[in-house]
Amino acid sequence: MVTDRRARRVIVCAAALYLLGVARMTLWPDFASPEQFDALRSAVAWLTARSIPVSYDGVEAAANVVMFVPFGVLGGLLVSRRGRWAVLTAGCATSAAIETSQLLFLPTRVPTVQDVVLNTTGAAVGLLGLAVVVAARRTRPDATRVQ
Repeated sequence: MVTDRRARRVIVCAAALYLLGVARMTLWPDFASPEQFDALRSAVAWLTARSIPVSYDGVEAAANVVMFVPFGVLGGLLVSRRGRWAVLTAGCATSAAIETSQLLFLPTRVPTVQDVVLNTTGAAVGLLGLAVVVAARRTRPDATRVQ
């Protein structure tokens, strides 16, 4: 957990901006224009034609994981080591709330349980990455401690 007050304020502000970005991406009726989706499909087709195993569904799944990595990192910086499970639970709950909102209020969006699983995986990856960095810093004798 980051204990320096200024650093905590910066992390809280970053987390708030991040969550606003996630809300913008997930809770607007249409996040991207049809032209942007066409460009993505063209890029996937171009990569596939060159024997690079990419699919639109794979890109979407990876994007769901990557989108929640900062959730795990920022949340992990704000809680103690024992509280990191709460960050994972909060990531899952946030994703479930997003998908439920899409189901109830956004008929143009496609809510799925798979997105909840992928988002939660992203939060776990962020927490794991943070734990690796913290552990590496602890092994250095001159490292400042982050717990």
